[in-house]
Amino acid sequence: MEHIKIFTQLISSELHLPEHGVENTLKLLAEGCTIPFISRYRKERTGGLDEVQITAISDRNERLQEIAKRKETIVKTITEQKNMTAELQKRIDDCWDLTTLEDIYLPFKPKRRTRAQVAREQGLEPLAQILLLQREPNPERAAARFVHDGLAVADCLRGAQDIIAEQVSEDERSRNQIRAAFRREAFIESKVVKSKKDTDEAQKYSDYFDWEEPLKRCSSHRLLAMRRGEDEGVLRVSITIDDDEAVRRLQRNWLNQASPVRGGFAATSKACQRLVSEAVEDGYKRLLLPSIETEFMNLSKEKADEEAIRVFAENLRQLLLSAPMGQKRVMGVDPGFRTGCKVVCLDAQGSLLHHEAIFPHPPVNHRMQATMHVLQMIKDYKIEAIAIGNGTASRETKDFIADCLSTAPDGAAVRDGSAGSVRGGSAATGSPTPSVFVVSEDGASVYSASKVARDEFPDEDVTVRGAVSIGRRLMDPLAELVKIDPKSIGVGQYQHDVDQTKLKHSLDQTVESCVNLVGVNLNTASQHLLTYVSGLGPVLAQNIVDYRCQNGAFTSRAQLKKVPRLGPAAYQQCAGFLRIPDAKNPLDNSAVHPESYHIVEQMAKDQGCSVTDLINNKGTREQIDIKQYVTADVGLPTLTDIMKELEKPGRDPRQQIEAFEFDSRVQTIEDLQEGMELPGIVTNITNFGAFVDIGVHQDGLVHVSQLADKYISDPTRVVHLHQHVRVRVIAVDLRRHRISLSMKGV
Repeated sequence: MEHIKIFTQLISSELHLPEHGVENTLKLLAEGCTIPFISRYRKERTGGLDEVQITAISDRNERLQEIAKRKETIVKTITEQKNMTAELQKRIDDCWDLTTLEDIYLPFKPKRRTRAQVAREQGLEPLAQILLLQREPNPERAAARFVHDGLAVADCLRGAQDIIAEQVSEDERSRNQIRAAFRREAFIESKVVKSKKDTDEAQKYSDYFDWEEPLKRCSSHRLLAMRRGEDEGVLRVSITIDDDEAVRRLQRNWLNQASPVRGGFAATSKACQRLVSEAVEDGYKRLLLPSIETEFMNLSKEKADEEAIRVFAENLRQLLLSAPMGQKRVMGVDPGFRTGCKVVCLDAQGSLLHHEAIFPHPPVNHRMQATMHVLQMIKDYKIEAIAIGNGTASRETKDFIADCLSTAPDGAAVRDGSAGSVRGGSAATGSPTPSVFVVSEDGASVYSASKVARDEFPDEDVTVRGAVSIGRRLMDPLAELVKIDPKSIGVGQYQHDVDQTKLKHSLDQTVESCVNLVGVNLNTASQHLLTYVSGLGPVLAQNIVDYRCQNGAFTSRAQLKKVPRLGPAAYQQCAGFLRIPDAKNPLDNSAVHPESYHIVEQMAKDQGCSVTDLINNKGTREQIDIKQYVTADVGLPTLTDIMKELEKPGRDPRQQIEAFEFDSRVQTIEDLQEGMELPGIVTNITNFGAFVDIGVHQDGLVHVSQLADKYISDPTRVVHLHQHVRVRVIAVDLRRHRISLSMKGV
């Protein structure tokens, strides 16, 4: 809290946000409030800042906290060296840029024994100053005064040059000069390692075998691809500038700033100038250039990481908010050939009722027996929808299920469906024939082998757990996908190459945001889903589940206060995001926070009706003047949110299921022909385009240049994850299994 005023000013200026809102947001974060809670229930204090803005404030605050800790270490080190001065202390106190801070610290930073340090120990620092001042017409004569203990004149001059070289590399102005050159003119170059050029592993980097472009124009995906190639030993990557010009600029600066002026003209020594120029060039090439190149390599990697993480987080958000089918009795099918198809039957709450394996495909080919078993399971467990994984044998299994349903007694034809993360047809509520969906199974194998899955199904093997996950994804993608490490879901861009700590932080924030946006059923949510609810965590989530098991379903939000270790602070943070369907108080199934119940109750009282009547009667709500309920603590933003929530309490913000069907002409990549126009589903979005599933077990790429008839810089402005699109095949590379698609004019 000691830096809150400074942090407020810095963050407000950087993010162009009002200081009042930033300051209150920082105070709320310091009090332990979560980002979803602040953005939803503290709009008056923040001035209506949204979740994105509050997240940016939180991230920048954490960064400034790290700088503050670094400053403490730096001050302590310099003070212990007895080199601290009032001026230096003020510079450190006023500095909140990490690069500048490290430049200030560099001359005092403990380092291994350098050539310059050896020269200083030999007493050669005064000679270095003589050379820098350029007064001595005969440097050798000056150096002779420092000869001792076997040191020759040449050794003394070299030592003095080493000191100057280190001064050049540690000088703030010199470092900033070279940084400016890197920002203006740096090129990133990538060359193939000759011994790896013809290997199969190197071919995926063939675009970068001889690549060069301005660093400031290098996109994040290209930089990360080059860095991955370098890590795998296929490429050599470097960042370069015009070294000769950089050296000339440095030499000019160092010679001019050191040259004494007497009587209106510069009294300089050509011999000293030559030695200083050599030292400056050495300092640049040996010390300064590697340092700044590494700095820019790290900065460019950090920038690329941030962009890749942003893309991943946005894709994850769209995936988690995919349309749910809701509570239906579902059959989940994990397709396969040799090992058969694992089939599970789930009740409307996702509980496992039955499982078995069927073998409708080669090499076993027990198709008739498998058909009888499927139809019997549909009848016995009153199956309303069928979810089929999109992996190996997916298309064949979907065709088999279609044949099964066509042989059913009512003769009804199969319908395909898709809901966000699922692919297939439209669900017909109440229909005797189940709707069929093809569901993305990315990460299902990771879940099936995880501790979460073992805890849920300790007596089942991984194949059963995987099929259950597929079935549950159809019912509620969010509730199921939160159990899986986001990196295994398949919507990232070089996710294994970016900073893993930053990636986890961003993805955790994204999951938390989505869970709290949708809201969580307090009586059916798993411990894992509850973990992401505002104010909770693994311990409180488990305590809620344990309390539910011991005492039965919750009948009111107020009962949460009886859960062990769930105190007032946690209750305040979590209550508004937990839902209780069919609760006695209808507000318990809404986003209205318990702290605002009295407002709704007063509204109902003023209208002469109950809270239930107020919710059910639009005309009654329209008679309310919310301005009458404004107080010192409750303003129009909160009151407006309350009225919106009363219109549709507990409304799910996710979209509804949409119909979809792949083109029956194509089953494999060999079936594709240039010019074909096909339906597809967007499965992943990157900076360079969108990947689209067209039903051939290999996603095609719509390059950003092929997304629209106009220039597009950000693919997310044109497409979203699991959007249904029409594409045209423009190229098929069977050797590399690459499909190029276009959405132009389709």
